[in-house]
Amino acid sequence: MNTDLNMLIEYLPFLVPLIILQVGLAIFSAIHVIRHPHYRFGNQIMWLLIVVFLQFVGPLAYFTIGRGDQDAR
Repeated sequence: MNTDLNMLIEYLPFLVPLIILQVGLAIFSAIHVIRHPHYRFGNQIMWLLIVVFLQFVGPLAYFTIGRGDQDAR
């Protein structure tokens, strides 16, 4: 048990920036999904679920394949 805690403390300086990056990316992506309702495929609810629950992969998928054209308003 003590070795698990020591390992966690050892990796904490690497984990904290990754956690902050992931949360920031999820928030930024969710705000973008809400403000821009035009998508190449799918709908707003689908993309919100993907962005929130699929950690790094969800936001990246949204910005690469899901986001629609900005001029489509």
